[in-house]
Parts: sequence; structure tokens; C-alpha cells
Amino acid sequence: MRLGDHVVVLTGASSGIGRATAEAFAGKGCAVVLAARREEALEATARECETYRGARTLAVPTDMTDAKAVEDLARRAVEEFGRIDVWVNNAAVNAFGRFEDVPLEDFRRVLDVNVMGYVHGARAALPVMRAQGRGTLVNISSIVGAVAQPYSHPYSMSRHAVQGFGSSLRQQLRVEGVKGVRVCTVIPATIDTPHFEQSANYTGRKVVAMPPVYSPERVAKAVVDLVRHPHREVVVGPAGRALVRRARKNPAPAERVMAKQTDRTHLSHDETAPTTHGTLHVPAPGEGAVHGGWGGRRRTALRRTAVVAVLGAGAAAAGRRISREMAA
Repeated sequence: MRLGDHVVVLTGASSGIGRATAEAFAGKGCAVVLAARREEALEATARECETYRGARTLAVPTDMTDAKAVEDLARRAVEEFGRIDVWVNNAAVNAFGRFEDVPLEDFRRVLDVNVMGYVHGARAALPVMRAQGRGTLVNISSIVGAVAQPYSHPYSMSRHAVQGFGSSLRQQLRVEGVKGVRVCTVIPATIDTPHFEQSANYTGRKVVAMPPVYSPERVAKAVVDLVRHPHREVVVGPAGRALVRRARKNPAPAERVMAKQTDRTHLSHDETAPTTHGTLHVPAPGEGAVHGGWGGRRRTALRRTAVVAVLGAGAAAAGRRISREMAA
């Protein structure tokens, strides 16, 4: 099936990774069904996909903690476009704070959105995909699903749960002999999105993006590539891949590194922050945005330039060495 003929449902499509991924699929000619709590931001995403990429769109304001609303999302996608080829579970929230300081209602809300929201999405999408005989379910996790962090206990728990959930679903499909339906997990490193400023915060310190920071477009490309070539899990960002390898080989040192880096670079030592519920219970106003202002795209470009320069210097040195050997 040609990629441009796919119907793609994306949750958390109002900003960040979800919005970048919607635009990426729209750019390939796919029909995109956009879901999030913020109607104004969803409409802005839909306009972007339609005006600049010529895509067919459907915006459905949805709270992923409401199972009935998620079922309605799937139903409307099928009514509008006839099927669901790709479902991307992406909607997520976060709460930062010492374990004892995060209110229990906020702790539960993070788990409800980040875990049960994905459960609701899978329960809505998989029956449609089974009936079709094909489909790809993509769960967006995080590097903290491989190496947990201090100060974001519910988020770390939820991301570990997402990776376990994906593994369990894959095993069930295998046991049942379902061959055309794939379940993939994407594990991004730190991504330049509005996520950090929208998180609940009980630390008294400003939350900043922990370097190195990558662009959301990089994650979007990984998701699109998974539809073409499905894999169990894909880590986005070289730093993330290195940390995952280290965690699997030597988990204790990886935990120490993450703890140190989180305290040193994820929470500001210079800027304070007021106590806030963030967007846990009420979505942010406005039209939303893909980027969070952390320079992910620029930093990615600079890293690529540096790598090319190093490779170029290495190639030049090798060329000179070969020339000397030939002359000798």
C-alpha cells in the first residue's frame, strides 16, 4: 500500500511531536485525523496540513482519559475515511517534583493520560486494524522509559509502562497469529517541544530541556519510517541510543549519570519557578506550536555540520596518507 494512501490518527496533535508528525504524514499525502484537548490548536494544525501540504484532515477534540471519547475518535475516522492504517499514541503530560511533593491527584492524572490514554487508543484502533488485516500502532515513549529520572516519578513510571505495554501487545498478536498488524515503540531523547514549560512543577526551579536537544521533526521522520519499515523499538537521538545501550549493559552507572544530569541540567539552579499544575487538568490556550524554543533544530544542524567536518577531515587525512604511500 502506497504511503500516501494511508489514513493516520494522531493523538496529542496540537503541539510538539504530535503536530510535527501530523505535518510529516500530511506532507506524504496521507489523510490525517487529529486529536487533542485543544480545539483551537487542533484547527491550527489542520490548517497547516491542508494549506501547505494539501492533506485531507479531520480534527476531533478528544480527552484521551475518556474511553468513550476515544472510541468516538476511531469511529469518526472510519466514517470519514473508511479505515485506520496508522494510529499514533502520543498525548502525554508531566509533573516535576520530589516524590513527596507531587499531589496525588496530579500523580494519578499523569498515569491516566500517559498510560490509560494509550490503552484507550489501542483498544479503539486494534479492532479496526484486525478487521482490515493490516495496520500500525505506534506508541511514543521516552528515554526515561529506559533510564528513569528523579523529579519526574509519574512520567518515568508511565514511560516504562508504555514500553512494557507495546511488548505485551506484540506478543499477543504473535500468539494469535496476526501477521498484518504491527506495534512499534518510539523512544525519543530530549526533544524541543513546549512539553517542559507546560508540565506541572513542584520543584521551585525552572524546568529546562536537558541537553542534547533534538528537533521534533526528527521524531516525526522516525514514525513515518516505521510505517514503511516496522521495528519493535526505535530510539531517536544518538545520545539516547548511547544511554539505552549503557543502561542495558550496566544499569547502575546509567542511573547515576541520569540522576546527576537531571539535577544539574534539567532543573535550573539560577531561575526559580512558581508551583503550577501546568496543563494536567486544563489545556493551554492558543494555537499551539511544534517547537518549545530550545533550539532543537539549530542544535541538530550544528551537530551534523560538526560530524561532516570531522568525517571530511578524516577522509582528507586518509587521502593524503594513500597518496604518500602510492608515491613511495
